[in-house]
Amino acid sequence: VIASGAMAQTKWSIDKVHSALKFSVTHMMVAETEGTFKVYDGSVDSKKEDDFTDAKINFSVDVNSINTDNERRDGHLRSDDFFNVAQFPTMKFESTSMKSLGANKYELKGNLTIRDVTRPVTFQVTYGGLLKTSRGTKAGFKATTTINRFDYKLKFDAKTETGGLVVGQDVEIVVKVELDKAAS
Repeated sequence: VIASGAMAQTKWSIDKVHSALKFSVTHMMVAETEGTFKVYDGSVDSKKEDDFTDAKINFSVDVNSINTDNERRDGHLRSDDFFNVAQFPTMKFESTSMKSLGANKYELKGNLTIRDVTRPVTFQVTYGGLLKTSRGTKAGFKATTTINRFDYKLKFDAKTETGGLVVGQDVEIVVKVELDKAAS
């Protein structure tokens, strides 16, 4: 008898109504400007329903959906100074590991691609839990990281009168997701 080493995968999809992809960056060295991406998709596959340490995560973002509540600024962010959405319309993340740190905390590592640059990134993740409802099984997570935008060729570097950057180099990314377990 030959035994198969493959285990059934638990597949999850993003509940986009209850999820958000946000970012913030320092503006003029004194305040933060926030924004979101409105169009994104992703999937999570894990071997167990309630243990995500082996999770394989794929996430893609339509960069053209950037929204900072200011159309002029959004247009600038879509330009070659930042994302160049005409040439690079999609931002992607693919996980390489998900390690439990205990107490509903995880460390998620993976490769983030912005423009034509792929670099490793680490997210700190809080697991909100698992809930079985009449509408199916749900799981929730909040993941945060900070990237240096210059590492991804988001090259706008105008200076203030005092010499600081108009737009800071560090960008905080916050991903809040509610996952729906796929029907068996």
